[in-house]
Amino acid sequence: MRRLRTAVLAGSLAAAFSTFAAAAFAATPVTCASPASVQPEPTEYFVSLADPAKHLAHVSIRLRGGDGVRTLEMPVWNALYQVRNFAANIEDVRAQDASGAPATVFHRKTSEWEITAPSGCVVVSYDIHLDSPGPFGSTLNPDHGFFNWAMVLMYSPALRAQPVSIRLLDTPATWELRDLHILGSAAAGKVDQAIGIARNYDELVDSPAEVGIFQQAAFQQDGATYHVVVDGNSADYDMAKLDGVLAKITHAAVDWMQDRPYEEYTFLYHFPRGYGGGGMEHAYGTAIDLSADRLRNGLMPVASVSAHEFFHLWNVKRIRPQSLEPIDYQGEQDTRALWFSEGVTSTVSDMLLARSGFFDEAEYLKRISEEITELQSRPARQWQSADESSLDAWFEGMAFYRSPERSISYYNKGEILGILLDLRIRQFTNGAKSLRDLFQWMNQHYAKEHRFFPDSDGVEQAAETVAGQDFSDFFRDYVAGVKEIPYDDFFQFAGLHVAVNTTQDAIAGFTTRANLGGQREVVQVDGNSDAQRLGILAGDRVIAVNGKPADANLDQELSRLQPGTAIHLELENRRGKRQVEIRLGAREGHSYELQDLVTVTPEQRAHRTAWIHGDDEAGGAH
Repeated sequence: MRRLRTAVLAGSLAAAFSTFAAAAFAATPVTCASPASVQPEPTEYFVSLADPAKHLAHVSIRLRGGDGVRTLEMPVWNALYQVRNFAANIEDVRAQDASGAPATVFHRKTSEWEITAPSGCVVVSYDIHLDSPGPFGSTLNPDHGFFNWAMVLMYSPALRAQPVSIRLLDTPATWELRDLHILGSAAAGKVDQAIGIARNYDELVDSPAEVGIFQQAAFQQDGATYHVVVDGNSADYDMAKLDGVLAKITHAAVDWMQDRPYEEYTFLYHFPRGYGGGGMEHAYGTAIDLSADRLRNGLMPVASVSAHEFFHLWNVKRIRPQSLEPIDYQGEQDTRALWFSEGVTSTVSDMLLARSGFFDEAEYLKRISEEITELQSRPARQWQSADESSLDAWFEGMAFYRSPERSISYYNKGEILGILLDLRIRQFTNGAKSLRDLFQWMNQHYAKEHRFFPDSDGVEQAAETVAGQDFSDFFRDYVAGVKEIPYDDFFQFAGLHVAVNTTQDAIAGFTTRANLGGQREVVQVDGNSDAQRLGILAGDRVIAVNGKPADANLDQELSRLQPGTAIHLELENRRGKRQVEIRLGAREGHSYELQDLVTVTPEQRAHRTAWIHGDDEAGGAH
């Protein structure tokens, strides 16, 4: 039996829908007459949350006009560079015209539907299963709902650029609402009254929403209001301390950029007990998942991901590569600029943490050393460039692609390139200009002029303009090319060199990378290892280590243990969960460490201090 809607409808349409009274759930039906909109838009979305226990949302799309055939499409990708085709979660697509009569629905492609109805208003409805947690997913359950709207809402290609409205229906009476820009917030019991208006579909889907019972706070900083929303157990974090961390980060970024392109910004957190990881940037906020277990020893994990996602509101959301525009929801969108848009964002976010007092010099240099060690440990660095890694981001869902022999990370090499680019600009200008000036120049000439930069060529142009020097060799050799990086040539400006140390590392016998859900997934198993003998396979997900959830630093944490240590693993694959105990092996390795030169001059120390904190030494941006 198809799931039908129940409600009392206004006027003559009530009789046509009287059979709905016996429906299994109480989702409010939507017709061309009801519910009325105060401000009708060309496309109106209504999302009923009447079935959270089944993870089902009931979506109705009211199109106010049109003739004959209307086309609706469902995005096949959003948030991650992976084609996930969200149409797989849709069921029971149906439509009715202005009279309440059924309209013809033709499923033309996997992500496209054609609706044939008389001219005028038509309502298209469907159910969608939402059970994908995390900032890159959408979920609805009895505890809460989190919605990335591109994973929930079809759109009309013909109307995509025109205004849209959205309204939530049938929310539990105790739930509250907060989104990142469109809907804002609604007090408990009033979520159904919240109607959001967006300039277009793109703006709507860049404003995910959280509904449920959550904690929230707000603080004022540099003329803006910052909202902090947390879905989690209040015993796992201190809201006042979290606000304090965010106040330092936001101030450091606004001061560094000398810009604040918003009046309000929202940090939306999920702190689950168990696995949780990842963050997703948006123009007026960010959604971040982090395991509550990682907060037990302090807020540094949340500070790190928050600084990265916050700086994205400039780098990628406003300082945006041309290759990502216009957004194509229906196919891959190739770009060579992720080394800059993602990797150099990490460069800046660590700088902001140092600028905010979260890192001292030793910790900052240690983190760079770890990034260099990671890049140098990947054989693929010898043939895959930074811009090729960006282009190949669409392969990241494949386990083999993530192996050290097949790929490097545009996050990892991009962060290193950002550091080296900063140092090279400083060398050319004797510290008067820096990466800070490059970003301020790009912000002024691209973001504020509503233009998009031409990928790596645009970054090169910005560097040359700021420094007044030729950067073609840098971009040819290290961005587009795979020439080994002469680290000492860059770091000596700050009185440093890179030492190579031989290490005796513990090895688990397998290598992992984060999968699409952020879980650690085995991508390679070493021959003649305990892991191979115990049947661990590529594709296995590592859920827990010694009873604690596996996090993003799993491989590094295991390598720091003593060879011969026994560890208890909880694994999961399509056949279910299992537990194994393995003994760590040993392997000779190499680590790279930033150390002082034998003699460090006062001038080099001054360069180093300014570089770590992102400051120009003289005559630059302030």
